[in-house]
Amino acid sequence: MSRAAKSGPPPDPIKKPEPPRPPAWRSWLLPLGLLITMVLLFLPSILTGSTTTQSYSYTDFLSKVDAGQVKTVDVDDKGSLSGTLKDGTQFTTQIPTALGNSQLEQQLQTKDVQITGKVSSSGSGWLTVLFSLLPLVLIIAFFAWTGRAAQRSLAGGLGGFGRSKAKIIEAERPTTRFADVAGYEGVKQEVSEVVDFLRDPARYAAAGAKGPRGVIMVGPPGTGKTLLARAVAGEASVPFLSVTGSAFVEMFVGVGASRVRDLFTEARDRAPSIIFIDEIDAVGSRRGIGGIGGHDEREQTLNQLLSEMDGFDQSSGIVVLAATNRPETLDPALLRPGRFDRQVTVPLPNQAERAAILGVHVANKHLAPDVDLEVIARGTPGFSGADLANLVNEGAINAVRAARTTITAADLGAARDRVLLGRRETSNALLPEERHSVAVHESGHALVAALCEHADPVAKVTILPAGMALGATEQLPEAERHLYSEAYLNDLLAVRLGGRAAELVVFEQGSTGAANDLSGATDLATKMVTEFGLSPELGPIGYPAGDAMYLPGAPKEAMHRYSEETQRIVDQEVARLLREAEARAVRLLRDHRDALEWLAGQLMEHETVDGGAVLEALRHETPGLGVRRGAPAVLVADSSGNTTA
Repeated sequence: MSRAAKSGPPPDPIKKPEPPRPPAWRSWLLPLGLLITMVLLFLPSILTGSTTTQSYSYTDFLSKVDAGQVKTVDVDDKGSLSGTLKDGTQFTTQIPTALGNSQLEQQLQTKDVQITGKVSSSGSGWLTVLFSLLPLVLIIAFFAWTGRAAQRSLAGGLGGFGRSKAKIIEAERPTTRFADVAGYEGVKQEVSEVVDFLRDPARYAAAGAKGPRGVIMVGPPGTGKTLLARAVAGEASVPFLSVTGSAFVEMFVGVGASRVRDLFTEARDRAPSIIFIDEIDAVGSRRGIGGIGGHDEREQTLNQLLSEMDGFDQSSGIVVLAATNRPETLDPALLRPGRFDRQVTVPLPNQAERAAILGVHVANKHLAPDVDLEVIARGTPGFSGADLANLVNEGAINAVRAARTTITAADLGAARDRVLLGRRETSNALLPEERHSVAVHESGHALVAALCEHADPVAKVTILPAGMALGATEQLPEAERHLYSEAYLNDLLAVRLGGRAAELVVFEQGSTGAANDLSGATDLATKMVTEFGLSPELGPIGYPAGDAMYLPGAPKEAMHRYSEETQRIVDQEVARLLREAEARAVRLLRDHRDALEWLAGQLMEHETVDGGAVLEALRHETPGLGVRRGAPAVLVADSSGNTTA
């Protein structure tokens, strides 16, 4: 799903006023504090180091006194002596008081030395104490100031772990609208009722109706669930708080629950308002899975979310929107009425919706006259809105490679092959016998598809390698079906095994090229037996697969286990369906051996042919033969076994 083209340029979003800038003097606080600290630490040593002070032994000091070189001395009660020589040199020494030298005073008086006595202090002076403590005080003040600044900026203390990380979109900010979303009218109606309730709750109250407390959107990836939420933000004239499920998860216990509380507090302060939680399965998974108790971080976060949505505090004016690809993993308490009242499925777009979505993505691009969006929509069943956007982008890239600004139908066809099969391998040169084998293989797929009554018509056959595929046969359904008959599935099995059957008819032996063909056919036959009830031996019994609903390959619940005898019957029935399909394909190709050889020759010569060449091959044998056409999905079968539906 994607946005539709707008009638005019979108209005510029109204920017929120920027917070006031801090005063310029704040930027000078840190360097100034560091400078003062350095001065206080090193100034005393610098000042004392500016005058030269000599340290003499007591013997040298006495020699200086006898020589008459001493001018003044300062003596304290601990025997420390300092003074000045007549040449201005300052000196220090220590009087050995243990020797009891009482003649020093007489010697100093004899030489006319000025004597000064002083008493040493037991502690440091207040200035010294201040100098020693001031750097520590400055460091503590700096950390206190930065901590308060972080608290103001993060609004949650150190690091702000407990604060919500929601993006708040205020009511006056324009954004995507429902009119900008292509297709999905039913889904938009479901979600638009939420917006209508918030805008005019009195209308619902007059009828005695209560508005929904929560709406959860489920569906495959890329279908536009988040885009719908953005459209709600654009339509609602109320604040919109957006957050992802993973934003609640942290390594610290209790942080997730704190963020949930803060999120709903912000929503109540702005009520009426809308909260959107994307990928809610990250925080809303079932409790107790794997034997984990009720005190781990994820479960505390979920419990807080349950309490906020429908606890004792029956807050009004808040609607919670959520999106997920895995609804089967959510806790049942989260999905009950009163919390998420509605579950809206956002499926893959149908053919008409795909055409509308393609029209959105090509609105600002130059298209050649041969581009038919309806044909492209027919050939892309199972594509999501994101896939279609990628398809158009790949087509534009192909046009740029050819030094063009106009996108042609061939560009979009090559882009479709790139999405389904992979990059075209122009340097992958095949041996002549390999090239002939690929041509026969693809011709078998195409002819069986043309000869089966319920198979889709062939659109293109190629033997050019792409990705892991050495060739491809593409079928284009004329209409999109949602139910498939047993006859169609049997024909589909025959088409998948048509390449191997052609090798058996022409070369009388198989090859590794049918590996993925066999894998895809086996998967289909297994579903026919175990899920669709199309086996007369097993009867109308269904054993659901263990894959997630919207994420194929992801584990869901444990599969229903059945007995070994039932498994044996399943294996026998799957093998029977595959043998019958292969025998049918071999029989058809033997009956039309000339057409098979002619089509293989055309592929060897032209490398790529369209569906008309397949009909022409059959007309060489049977004039006037038409193709009986059915209708569901695209099948791409390649010679390396890469089969894509």
